[in-house]
Amino acid sequence: MTTTPTTTPTGTAGSGPVPRSGRRPATGGAPAEQVPADQDEAAGVVEGGEPVGVPSAAGVLRGVVAALAQPGPVTRGAGRLVRTWAAVARGSEEHRPAPRDKRFSDPAWSANPVYRRLAQGYTALGDELSRLVDEYEHTAGDWHDVERARFAVGILTSALAPTNTLPGNPAALKRAFDTGGASLVRGLRQFAHDVRHNGGMPSQTDRSAFTVGEDLALTPGDVVDRDDVAELIEYRPSTPAVRERPLLVIPPPIGRYYFLDLRPGRSFVEYAASRGLRVFMVSWRNPTREQADWDMDTYARRVLRAIDVVTDVTGSEDVNTLGFCAGGILMSTVLNHLAATGDHRVHSASYGVTLLDFGTRAPIGAFSAPRLLELAGADSRRSGVITARSMGAVFSWMRPDDLVFNYVVNNWLMGEPPPVFDILAWNADGTNLPARLHGQFLDVFRSNTLATPGALTVLGTPVDLGRITVPVFVTGAVNDHLTPWTGCYRTTELLSGPATYVLSNAGHIASLVNPPGNPKASYWIGGEPGTDPERWRASAEKRTGTWWEAWADWVLERSGEERPAPEAPGDAAHPPLEAAPGSYVRDRTPA
Repeated sequence: MTTTPTTTPTGTAGSGPVPRSGRRPATGGAPAEQVPADQDEAAGVVEGGEPVGVPSAAGVLRGVVAALAQPGPVTRGAGRLVRTWAAVARGSEEHRPAPRDKRFSDPAWSANPVYRRLAQGYTALGDELSRLVDEYEHTAGDWHDVERARFAVGILTSALAPTNTLPGNPAALKRAFDTGGASLVRGLRQFAHDVRHNGGMPSQTDRSAFTVGEDLALTPGDVVDRDDVAELIEYRPSTPAVRERPLLVIPPPIGRYYFLDLRPGRSFVEYAASRGLRVFMVSWRNPTREQADWDMDTYARRVLRAIDVVTDVTGSEDVNTLGFCAGGILMSTVLNHLAATGDHRVHSASYGVTLLDFGTRAPIGAFSAPRLLELAGADSRRSGVITARSMGAVFSWMRPDDLVFNYVVNNWLMGEPPPVFDILAWNADGTNLPARLHGQFLDVFRSNTLATPGALTVLGTPVDLGRITVPVFVTGAVNDHLTPWTGCYRTTELLSGPATYVLSNAGHIASLVNPPGNPKASYWIGGEPGTDPERWRASAEKRTGTWWEAWADWVLERSGEERPAPEAPGDAAHPPLEAAPGSYVRDRTPA
């Protein structure tokens, strides 16, 4: 979930307890599709399974230079831009900002001739820069180079927006006038706070508004197993009967698991339990430099232990598993090991927005430069971990308008407090990534070792995804900027078992926090996936609702018969250790 820029999920926030601050979580104050990222920083990372490197000013400059190093297109583009600016100065009505561009929603941008021309001139500049990247795509030999250029030009274009400055933002000027300058004072205070406490990035949310266990992660359950790597939570059934085959959920090792248990009405765990499933959740520990040598083997072994405990507690011979984001990568290595050793303890597996094939074109490819990856790996080895802070800004800069400059304007220019929103609170509550695991993720990203049979070995078993034959349910999200849906679809081809693919209409995290009842939610579901994702989509059925419902129907068919719900959690060998959400999810131990 690997790891983010953020945009808040579309749809309603749902009902739930008011946070301790007394302020009800905002439903419209954050960008329309705010998603995480643990993801939220600047050194290498994996959210949704993407390991990346640190975006630097020099790297951005190189990307811009690559796009501009085209004498013919640049000359033609400059000529067009000069002519357009001249026409704008004369009063041309062309090159207006898009109606949905909220940066220019203030009436001054259309009523005031100076601001109107400023907006038109900026829009024309953005159009030409975008055209240059498109033309560069026709000559570049590697799509990674194109994505680097697109990433860099996107940052440049967003940074040049007049709305990022006080004189160029009529709404901020009005606010300053109406408050007698108080908004500017508040903005300066928030700017100083962010420089001191947030690495100079504008805060995306008020981190103090929610407390885990009081406002978030409220589904009743108990920790029934704990070791140095993770806790295992057993959730209490909410139905009189449960299915005999349990569900083990494997979240990403980046970020806290509770994006799957936000608040009542917005909790995947709560929904799964309401459908009669017996749900267990892995809650990863937040590692420090002392755990620098934790690697894929460490995490895969912990998943195997979780399977052992779940089968012991439930008396079931096997389990269904569900891996989210980078948790899906870990789950795949375990499935591979079980298949290679003839172990049938996993009956079916589901994937939530997980990339297994990093040869698929994706915006995350902007961070694939060898030197960048080398620096990211060296940084984590030196520090022992990649910190949560060092992971988020990378993904925020992938969507600079929504995830950076939106907050520059709101917090620093308008003097408004950061929004209060549960997903943003989760996104800001990051975890570290051990150096050794980070290095392996970088190798997966750089060399696509996960999708190359025999190139990666986990638990002493060479990984060959083709040997995995269990039934799989795979999800993607049509607006996902981290794990593009066509890349997620590729999982149905890499694995050998029968596959069902579902495509959500939301973005990366919004597609996961997607409870039933949202009238704007929809998804596509079709027949047996083939080799062409676009052909699959053209023939798929679009339904109103959430993929949660389709997934629950699918997994219930593979969960055995009903039996009375257990009266108590755990068993004699695994008694309850503490109530959910447990201790590890609350751990704020610094790196």
